[in-house]
This record gives sequence, structure tokens and C-alpha cells, in this order.
Amino acid sequence: MKRISLFFMLLCYAFVSQADYLVDAGQAGFVLADKSGVTPIVVEDTASAGVKRVASSFADDIFRVSSQKAEISSTLAKKKSFVLVAELGKSRLLAQLIANNKIDVSALRGRWDGFLIEHVMDPFEGVDEAWVVAGANHRGAMYGMYDISETIGVSPWYWWADVPVKKSATLKLQAGTRKLDAPAVKYRGIFLNDEAPALTNWATEKFGGFNAQFYEHVFELLLRLKANFLWPAMWNNAFADDDPQNARLAHEMGIVMSTSHHEPMMRADKEWNRYGEGKWEYSTNPENLASFWKEGAERHKNFESIFTLGMRGQEDTPMSEGQNIGLLEKIVSDQRAILDETFDKPVEDIPQVWALYKEVQGFYERGMRVPDDVTLLWTDDNFGNIRRLPTPQERERSGGAGVYYHFDYVGGPRSYRWINTVPLGKIYEQMSMAWEYGAREIWITNVGDLKPMELPIDFFLSMAWDPESFDGSSASTFTHEWAKQQFPTQYAGTVAELINTYTVHNGRRKPEAITAQTYSIDYYDEAQTISTQLQAASKQAERLEAALPDAYKNAFFQLVGYPLWASQAVFELNHARAINTRDASQDRATTNQSAALTKQWFERDEVLSERFHTMDNGRWNHMISQPHIGFVHWRNPPANIPPVVSTKALAKPAIADMGVTTENQAAFWPASEWQSNALALETFTPFGKRQRDITIYNRQGKPFEFTIESEANWIRLSQKKGTVEEAATVSVSIDWSQLPPGEHQASVLIKGTGWGGATVDISANNQRGEAEGFVEADGVLSVNAVSGTIINNRDDVKWEKLTLHGRTGSAIRSFISAGATPAQKVSERPTLRYPLYFFSTGTFEVTVDISPTQSFFPDHQLAFWMALDNAEPEQIKGLGEKDSWAKEVLNNVRQLQTTITVNKPGVHTLSFYPEDTGVVLQKIVIDTGGLKPSYLGPPESPLIEQ
Repeated sequence: MKRISLFFMLLCYAFVSQADYLVDAGQAGFVLADKSGVTPIVVEDTASAGVKRVASSFADDIFRVSSQKAEISSTLAKKKSFVLVAELGKSRLLAQLIANNKIDVSALRGRWDGFLIEHVMDPFEGVDEAWVVAGANHRGAMYGMYDISETIGVSPWYWWADVPVKKSATLKLQAGTRKLDAPAVKYRGIFLNDEAPALTNWATEKFGGFNAQFYEHVFELLLRLKANFLWPAMWNNAFADDDPQNARLAHEMGIVMSTSHHEPMMRADKEWNRYGEGKWEYSTNPENLASFWKEGAERHKNFESIFTLGMRGQEDTPMSEGQNIGLLEKIVSDQRAILDETFDKPVEDIPQVWALYKEVQGFYERGMRVPDDVTLLWTDDNFGNIRRLPTPQERERSGGAGVYYHFDYVGGPRSYRWINTVPLGKIYEQMSMAWEYGAREIWITNVGDLKPMELPIDFFLSMAWDPESFDGSSASTFTHEWAKQQFPTQYAGTVAELINTYTVHNGRRKPEAITAQTYSIDYYDEAQTISTQLQAASKQAERLEAALPDAYKNAFFQLVGYPLWASQAVFELNHARAINTRDASQDRATTNQSAALTKQWFERDEVLSERFHTMDNGRWNHMISQPHIGFVHWRNPPANIPPVVSTKALAKPAIADMGVTTENQAAFWPASEWQSNALALETFTPFGKRQRDITIYNRQGKPFEFTIESEANWIRLSQKKGTVEEAATVSVSIDWSQLPPGEHQASVLIKGTGWGGATVDISANNQRGEAEGFVEADGVLSVNAVSGTIINNRDDVKWEKLTLHGRTGSAIRSFISAGATPAQKVSERPTLRYPLYFFSTGTFEVTVDISPTQSFFPDHQLAFWMALDNAEPEQIKGLGEKDSWAKEVLNNVRQLQTTITVNKPGVHTLSFYPEDTGVVLQKIVIDTGGLKPSYLGPPESPLIEQ
């Protein structure tokens, strides 16, 4: 993606952005390749080994695009132009350019991982022009080369997702280009975790395991994404021990290695199983553990590493010593003593991190401390909600702070390891808070098997490079730009739309946590609405796949088609199972069809997996083999397990037997003698649902005729007679012109087979008024939070709208910059306003849906204010209860309850004001007497604008 640092845009240097320095073949510019040949690359012998390696990769990229291979030399050839790749302090040629005032690198010096790309005219005697790539360090030079690769049409995902290179025989770069860039976050990387069975079996089949041949591709991807940090695969692996070349290659390629939050001192958990003596328990076995850790320090003393401090139990469990803070402090002290003895530099200069994961954060909150030079790595709650960020005092620590985030997790309340389930808006919202409040040293995210997480990985690392260039709309714009990079430009809009469809859907509830009971088949057309959306997207994806050039089909299936179609399959499997349960409970003949449909969706999932594993001669065999259907507790089942369904035996010879039910209730006719036969549709209102359905179904196999009669002229029926083979739907609506104001009741009678027929009660309330704003309808007022109007925003205290976030697909958050305070008077603060129109009066329950954000600071209440009209604002605290966390993260919402009192019908205004930073509003629902149970709540009320 395009990574443009706002910091350097403020410097007094003119440069063009990455998107701008590739020009059309017909324009003037620096010729990288054309029909006459390709410009050579100069990398001096004094360059770092990694720079030389990437220079060869860069030449390969030019060949991939232009079909011409650039010559790489260590000295100036007799050429009129060349590309010079150099590091500050390691290049005689670059030093000569600086001395001759041909290039100014003053702003580059001291910039960690920074690079400068500049077009230089007359750089040396006899040379017309040079394209200079200068790195502040070896990584900077590598990033600069890959920046050009990306610009000329090589996606960072060309290998990991089979994205075709965009071919061009002529490559010209913008004359006069000067691009200066460097990362904001110092260490930016990923964690390969929970990597069995998928990634493990794939790596074993393709490379023989997690060896240097495997990691070379991981390291290259990280460099192309301008990352520099890795926690390696560790479930059944030991990075430095499995292949001694792993650590050497990482160092050469500029990847800073560390070990995960529970693996201290650069020793993998599995190494203790192989070489450790005694128990993994420092209180009883300190000598053997210290010796074990000493070996890790010695092994990595000459490699760029970050040493994880502290200790948890083996296999990422709590310590057996429980809450023994004194013991953990001694462990950290002894580990630092080992580092001090091993390295020939002050221990304060050795990068170290303490991961405050799960119960370890509790040690810190109860008073445990580590030296200031150790980075505090705060973590999320494993579901993308950061648990803590630095206070003003903690921001002064020399070691700084970072964040360990999750796109993948094994543990309660539900493991999620299969495909991408993280909407980009959620990542932006959380990580922008991390940046604002000083967690800037390390950003690392658990990406599971890597392969299904291409989009969020790219977004996360792009944001780590330049967080200040991102805002509330960046999630949607990034997706579009990312789609444009991976696919032909004319398809980017559709690709982005499809990606957004499945990510927002999976963000509502992760596929592993969906059950037949999740989405309502009874109220608000909830399950059917989602089904319709996914079906439309699925068909659109099929059309797009057919239209794409063949070269793009594999990439499309991996990045778009499979995650969309597979997400649909899991949803529809559970949707069909819910219908099957209903069919069986109402004794419908279609019970067998819904059972068969459930099986078909299970088989659809299998077919999609098989296609993924067999495409391109099995290139990605095993890669999406993670079981994801059939969960009964937090851990995944051993394999995808077909769901249990009900079937129905039909009489032979066939007979006819009528059943009747309505869209909004489980009751049906004819009911058992101990059940009620009462059927009724929800009350109609002028601004509510326009039509409601009666279903006439067959309980057996022989078709029958039915009639339906209405006793009121204001009732409209979509049909008054018909034939039922399996089921027929009669839609009921109201002719409001025939209905006086007020409440009215009537009924319809349905006759078919059976004695007497079924009666369905119909009620309508013809509420009249000059409605405007969001109008009460069907006993509720429901408003998506993002639909509010924002006034009085300040730069440092504001409401910010967020795309691709929350269960509605958009949200709005309170954002207060570090050190800022809202106005003392609540009514003078930034205001979020919703115009409402009530027909009802009384005291009503209000449900405010917010994201399940954690308390960022010890005194953080996630508080905000709410007021109806001119009433005194009420403060609402958004903290969740400890015992509700599991439900909140699975539902991706925290529901807060309060009340408002409406004294008279008509127009009212509901207002929200910020108190604390980081409150994310998703939806507001006011129950005026008609709220029904559902997962997402009622859809947004109609908006009448005057």
C-alpha cells in the first residue's frame, strides 16, 4: 500500500508521493527500463549483506514487470544513468554525492529505518542522471528498493497470494522526485501463532518445516510491507534451534527477532522440552533455568534481537506460583544480570520487553515494576480490545510502550483461527488510541497462519509506519486502494465492496461462534436480510471471477472469493439449521428440505476447502484446514462436524394437511391441545414495516387449495386463494386511506384442510402527526450511531465517524487527545445530535450499544453524557462487568441500559457529549413498547427530513 509520512511532509523538502513517481511511458522521466534496455543497479561491496540480497530481489522485480533483468555492479560503469543503492556511512559514492552537494541527507540522518529516494542530475562526471536510494540504515535502503518495486507494479503479496505483476515494457520514474520517509513505530511486525494444523502441514510439505527456506519468504514479505519484527512460529517449533540458519538469515535480512510473550530470553518454549533440566519453576530450579537463558543470550548476542523478560508457565499458562510478585521481580532482575554479563554494552542499551499479557498485567497493577529502559508491551483482550495504555507518567519511561494485538486466538470464550474476522475500522480505532497515548515502540499482531490475514496484516503494518496519515475513513479508502493494487483498476471498487461485505459480516460475530440461534428468523427479517446480502455478494463475486483475466483468478479466490463464499456457507448452514428446527417444531413437510439444505451448505464448505487446497497443483494445500464447524466449547473440534438436523416421515399414500403460522411468532395452527392456537401479526403503524407475512404450509405431501378472507376493508392481501404444495406466503398490508386515526383490530380467516380454519388477528394504529427526524415505528425508535449530526468539534476533543466498524458497518467514537480536556460545561462540548419523533409518551428504556472497549487507564470509566431535549445531561459509564466480557466480545457489543421520559408527542432531540476518550457508539434503541428479541436489534427507524 502507499505509505506516506505526514512527519516528513512537514519538512521543507519538495518530494512527490509514492503514488506519483511512476509516470506514463510517453512522458519524460528517469528511464528504469524501455525497449533499449534496463538501467543498471550499483551496490558497493561495502553494503550490508541484506542490501545486496534485496538488490538482487529488486532486479528480479524489474524483470517481472519489464521482462528485462537489470545488471548489478559494485562500481560505476560507463553508463549515462544508473540506480545507486546505498546506506549512510557505508557508501563511498553516496559520500561523494553529499560532499559535492548533489544530495542533501541531513533530514535522513538518525531516522530509524528511514530512506530517501531522489533523482539526481549530473551526479558524477560522465553520468547524466542517477536514481538514488539512500537508507539511514540497511533496512532503510531495502525499504527504498521495495518502495520502487511496489510503485512499478509488484504487490508485496505477489508470492504469498499469487497476485500477478502488472507488466509494462517501459518504466519511467518522475523527474525531480525526492521522497523522504521513515516509520513512526520503531518495531513493527507479526506473530506466527496457533500454526497447526494449517501452516505447519503446509510448511512441512513445501519446505520440510519452519526452516530458513520457509522464513526467507516471511522475511521478504515483511520487508516489502516495511516491517522489521517477528515472533516466529512456536507451537511445536523452536526458531533458532530447528534450523541454525533461521536466526542468521533474519539478521542478514534486517528482521529483528524476539520470542513471544511467554518465552523469555530468546529461548523457545519447546527448547526447554528438548534441553531443560528439572521443572520449569524458578522458585525451585533457578540454576538450570538461568543456564538455559544464558545460552539464549549468548546465541543472539550478535544478532538484532529484543529479549522478552519475565516468565509464565509452560505452554502459555499462568505461573504455578500464582501471584508471587516478588518471585517475578527476582526473575527479571536475574535475567537482566545475564544480559549484563553476556553483552559488551550497558544493559540499558539492550532491547528488552515485558509483555503484560493476561494475569501478568495484574502483577503490574498491583505494584510490580521493571527498569525504565524495558519496553512495556500492553496487550488486547485477545479479541481486539486493548486492555491498557500508558498513563502520562508511564509515557516518560525511556523504554516506552507497545501493543500486542490479535487477529487470531486460541482460548475462551471461543477460538477463532480460520479466516479473517477483523474489520479494518476496529484496527484503526484501537491502534490510533495506542499511538495517541504513547504506545509507539512495538506494534505486533498475532496473525495465526498468516495466509488468511493478508488484508489486516497490510493495514496494521501500514498504519504502524505512519499512523497520523490514517483517520476514521481510512479503513474504507485503504480497502479500495489495496484492491486496486492486487487487481486491475477497473475491478477495484467491486473487489473492495465484496471484501467489506464479508469482513463486516464476520465482525458482527465470528464464524466459529455462530449458531442456529444467533440471528433471529422470527423478528426484523434479521437472518433473511443477512442471507440476502451475502447471496447478492456471492453472485457478484461469481460474476467478477468470471470476468477477471485468468492470471488473477487464483489471487481472487484466495483474497476475496474464498473468505466471502466460506463465510456465507457457515452462516447459511446455521440459518438452514434454524429453519429446520422451526420446521420440525411446526410439523412442516419442508423439514426434510431444510435438513437437506443444511447438509448442502456443509458440503459447500468442504468443496470450497478442496478447491483452495488443490488449486495451482496444490500450492496452498493444508492452508485453510483449520476446523471451524461444530464448536461445543471454546476449543475447536478435531474436524468439521456435520450439524444434527431433524427429518419428518410423510404418510403414504400422500395426504394433505394444512398448517398456518405468521412471521413473528413460534405459534402455529393447528396447535397441540395444550398449546394456544392464537395467531396474530405485529401491529402495523404508518411508518413501520409495510407488509407482514402469513405462511400457509403443508404438513404432509399432497397439495391442497386454500382461501383467505378479510372482514375489514383496510386490510390488503397479496392473494386470496391459491395452491399449497410445500408453502405459500400471503403478504398483509394496510390501506391507510381507509383507516381512521387510532387503534383498530380485525382478523382474516384461512381455510384449507382441517376443521374450521385458522384465524389471524390484524391490528393497526393509525398514528398521525407532522413527523420529522427518526420516527417511532412498530413500538421502537432505532438509530445507527453514525447517523447523528456532529457540532462543536475541536481538533483535540471530538466525535469521529468510523467506517467498517461495529455491527452496523459504521460507528462513531469520542476522541480526546493526550493532555486535552473537554469543556467544563457539558453542553459546550462536541455534541452528537439525533432528531427523534415520538407518538408515545412515558418513561422508556434506552439501550446504547457501544463497542466492548476495555478501560485504557486505571481511572478510565468510558463515560459519556446523554440528554433528551433540554434536560440535565445524565452521565453513563461504559465499563463492562467482568462476568459479561465473554458475551460482549462474542457479540461485539456492550449494551448499556438507561431511561428517558417523553412528556409529549412530537419532535425531540437526543444529544450525546464526551467525557472519556475511546467510547465507540454503534446504535441507540428506545423501546416504546414493541421491542422484540434479536441479535442486531431493530433496523434503523425511518428518517423524515423536512
